[in-house]
Amino acid sequence: MEMLRGFATVARTGNLSDAADALGRTPSAVSMMLKQFETHLGEPLFETDRKNRLTALGTFVLEQAERELQQFDNTVRAIEGYARAAHGRVRIATVPSVASTIIPRVLSRHMPDFEQLDLEMRDMDSSSIRHELDRNRIDIGIGTIGEHVAGLDSTLLMRDAFGVICARAHPLAAERGPVTWEALEGHRLIANSLSANIAAEPARALHRGSLLTAQNVASILGMVQANIGLTILPEMTTWAAAQSGLVFRPLADKAARRELHLVKKHDATLSPAARLFETRILETVADWNRGDAVRP
Repeated sequence: MEMLRGFATVARTGNLSDAADALGRTPSAVSMMLKQFETHLGEPLFETDRKNRLTALGTFVLEQAERELQQFDNTVRAIEGYARAAHGRVRIATVPSVASTIIPRVLSRHMPDFEQLDLEMRDMDSSSIRHELDRNRIDIGIGTIGEHVAGLDSTLLMRDAFGVICARAHPLAAERGPVTWEALEGHRLIANSLSANIAAEPARALHRGSLLTAQNVASILGMVQANIGLTILPEMTTWAAAQSGLVFRPLADKAARRELHLVKKHDATLSPAARLFETRILETVADWNRGDAVRP
């Protein structure tokens, strides 16, 4: 390949001196290389020793060399770009609240790092994230997946407190301060898979008595907006609801919170691009937890 590059440079410049400067070699070294190339082919590449006129073979070799050099250089750039995390594919799945808050901040802060990446972003529930990881369909997942799950490496990102969300016309909307479990008795609860995981017995009792369950956050908030009932969701899932005329009140039970983990396959090696994206997520969440990030 270097012999082709040397020949093509001489052919384009028309003399050994300029070609040697372009190649970073001495004119004698370039001349010797050309002689070796011609000896290998058994035919001259230039009409004269001045190297300013190609033979028919030289013209053909130049056409082939330039095409192969371009392909080779493109391949090298692609390999180097992948190694620098400038190129490649990253597949991420997160719960919807992270997809609408943390991930946009990662991208907005570090977009120059990812402009050449093929980024596939999906939002789904935590059980689906684990399912996709198990089948190697994603590189990184973020959800309520525990720290000690077989086959997965898990990093705690943040803890997110639950609260009550209701319509402005709901009786609880007029009150202030944290809401106790007792205060929710007698109100229609729209149960969901997130609130169903709260371990407190009063919460479990409320869910056992609920006759209405929904899983999609948009559907849940739509029913709350219609004042069909109230629901219990983590704070991150409700920031968008503030624009919908809904009221969020924190729970008095400080233990009612979910843990969000970044998870990946234990036996899988992330690509350089995926490792960089993981690093940027951790940095952004660290700022978020310190309060350095502007929240909705």
